[in-house]
Amino acid sequence: MKLQVNVPGKEYEILCERGLLDRVGEHLRELLSGQFCAIVTDSNVGPLYAERVVKSLESAGFRAEVITVPAGEKSKNPEMLLNLWNELTERGITRSDTVVALGGGVVGDLAGFAAASILRGVRFVQIPTSLLAQVDSSVGGKVAIDLPAGKNLAGAFWQPAAVFIDPDCLDTLSDRVFNDGMGEVIKYGAIRDPELFAQLDRDGGRAGVMSHIGDVILRCCDIKRATVVEDELDNGGAHGGRLVLNYGHTFGHVYEQTYGFETYTHGEGVAAGMVTAARIGEKMGITPAGTADRICAVLKKYDLPCEIRVTEEEVRRTIGKDKKNRGAKIHFIYLKELGDGEDRFMPTEELIRSLYN
Repeated sequence: MKLQVNVPGKEYEILCERGLLDRVGEHLRELLSGQFCAIVTDSNVGPLYAERVVKSLESAGFRAEVITVPAGEKSKNPEMLLNLWNELTERGITRSDTVVALGGGVVGDLAGFAAASILRGVRFVQIPTSLLAQVDSSVGGKVAIDLPAGKNLAGAFWQPAAVFIDPDCLDTLSDRVFNDGMGEVIKYGAIRDPELFAQLDRDGGRAGVMSHIGDVILRCCDIKRATVVEDELDNGGAHGGRLVLNYGHTFGHVYEQTYGFETYTHGEGVAAGMVTAARIGEKMGITPAGTADRICAVLKKYDLPCEIRVTEEEVRRTIGKDKKNRGAKIHFIYLKELGDGEDRFMPTEELIRSLYN
């Protein structure tokens, strides 16, 4: 199964097949002429899959070396990026070579930003191993690190040369990490695919979703593909363009950062953020009454939170650094109805007041 992402001048394919991990080398050899692949992975994923990827790449004639970073959001920082730059240069990377991100969203973001910036840019391949990365962060070319002021505040748009998705990798995920990805899956249903949203409700949990996981992954990737092609650089477009993909993220990032990126995962933050956004939309009269409760009912089936408590002061401190801010205004993503997300450009102060008044 595959999708074509036709960003002008940066076209690439998303391949999704069981067992694909062992065929990465042959697919890359058809795309790339370079000789060296630097595989960036983390301390959780590397022991599980790095050897298989190295073997596949070497069988296709590549020199492959593994660079391992500590697992977790805290690896997305300037110091780790500097370490990665140094590792890549010490291993002799050239502009004809490739950085391969093997792991979840943290690895993809960090490795992608390193690829975008080392030698003014080298090719980059995504091999996402978490559900969140497979359905969301591996597609679209956003790469970044976190700064003390907030999440993903330093980064670039750097499209991959290819995305290779092997659903078999999901078998090694804990329930919490799997459900972390379901936060983003449910988001896609909420903003663009009411049939997917209804199906996730009927599936009722991990086992139900896994019975048709390939279709779920491709439906999410196809929604993101369409929005990226329309609006690669987050400049806005029809109904908000790519910005709509940030539904639930404004408050989700507040929740993650307030709790030090340790208490709640990204998907958990987004889950609660979707409910918060829906309740604000209902209060404003732009989202149908009962929408937040419908979203919450589905989230609970995947052990995702509907509410995370933060103070008004904590919201003000964090939301001011949101990338969707434009001066004293912010792009607020809301639901006209389930399956139809849109962008409303509004005063940030009004958004905050609507939450606490």
